[in-house]
Amino acid sequence: MTRHPIPSIAAAIALTFPAAAAAETVYLTAGRMLDPESGRITEDAALLVEDGKIVRAGSASAITAPDGARTVKLGDKTILPGLIDMHTHLTGDPTKGGGYSILGYPSERFVIWAVNNAEKTLMAGFTTVRNTGADGYETLAVRDAINEGEIPGPRMFVAGPPVGIVGGHCSDNNYLPPEAAATGEGVATGPWEMRAKVRQNIKYGVDFIKTCSTGGVFSKGTLLGAPQGTPEELAAIVDEAHMRGLKVAVHAHGTIGIKNAIRAGADTIEHASYLDDEAIRLAKRNGVYLSMDIYNTEYTLSEGEKNGVLEESLEKERKVGGVQRESFRKAVKAGAKVVFGTDAAIYPHGDNANQFSRMVEFGMSPLQAIRAATSLAAEVLGKTGELGCVSAGCAADLIAVSGDPLSDVSVLEEVDFVMKEGVIYKAD
Repeated sequence: MTRHPIPSIAAAIALTFPAAAAAETVYLTAGRMLDPESGRITEDAALLVEDGKIVRAGSASAITAPDGARTVKLGDKTILPGLIDMHTHLTGDPTKGGGYSILGYPSERFVIWAVNNAEKTLMAGFTTVRNTGADGYETLAVRDAINEGEIPGPRMFVAGPPVGIVGGHCSDNNYLPPEAAATGEGVATGPWEMRAKVRQNIKYGVDFIKTCSTGGVFSKGTLLGAPQGTPEELAAIVDEAHMRGLKVAVHAHGTIGIKNAIRAGADTIEHASYLDDEAIRLAKRNGVYLSMDIYNTEYTLSEGEKNGVLEESLEKERKVGGVQRESFRKAVKAGAKVVFGTDAAIYPHGDNANQFSRMVEFGMSPLQAIRAATSLAAEVLGKTGELGCVSAGCAADLIAVSGDPLSDVSVLEEVDFVMKEGVIYKAD
């Protein structure tokens, strides 16, 4: 069944939320400020925010509060850029059941979950996310409602229905029998149909394109290592998106599918579980970013059965989780570009920062992990100098935590202060 944008639902939900306050001139002080780009820590720091942007940042001794500015004293906390999660699904909720049970919910419920999850994500310090696929176009309405100040949430970069093959991981529904089959909005066969699906997504206003070149953990009947889509189909998707100025994120667990996606011109590889040396070399040579969700395996294996996840999916996760973490270690050691992406919805939204400690455990320094969720992620989004930074001209997306994240990255799991575009959403 074809579903089209339903902004009216998001607008109706917005009536239950107060509109965000207008951005004001704010003078912030903190015990220290971390600039992830340079790795520099500024002690006794101050920032001046006007019209949603940072206009000055540095030592408090050199920056004073102008008349009429609101002063916010953060004590001995560390202030740093708002975080960016490059792989989320705000319409998902793992506690609502997995496998067949999710089929019992109408699309309107998914919008309600997205609104709630958007607020949880923002309150956790993630001021920007990529929403890497949903069955319909509802997340575009959520994005627009956030942008217009109707509901609280992170800045969203949204992919519409993922473009994929019949019976594949992207968009198609393999849970129903043939007589009740439902085909996803993005399902297509052949290069020209794939192009048409990309064009349809662009028509409705997506920010990037999502496709799949292998099976997945949570798609019934698909194999993680088996390629999906021919090289010609993948190339058509990428070419059509790039012609229109959009980047392409490719879900790929298996080695062959990863290489197929890179050779087709993918911009990011999602999951990248079975990396070999050649795949890493290809990613580096072609400037491809890897988004590897190495936290959620713990949640899936501890809570999945209780939540209704199929045994098939649990078995796939048992096989892939450890392998993916070793691939992460290899990619980091080789100097590949690895960004912060968690696949939020596989675990509860708001727990995104739990992945930082895993990234450090499996090979990154705390600074590398923070860069993956700030300046490097901004680079993928084409927002260098605007997002993921704390210098003059950057968006006033800021968080503050107790302690030093360069000594203990897990302090990012408890965010005390959140500002997005100059508006304070949280101040504990």
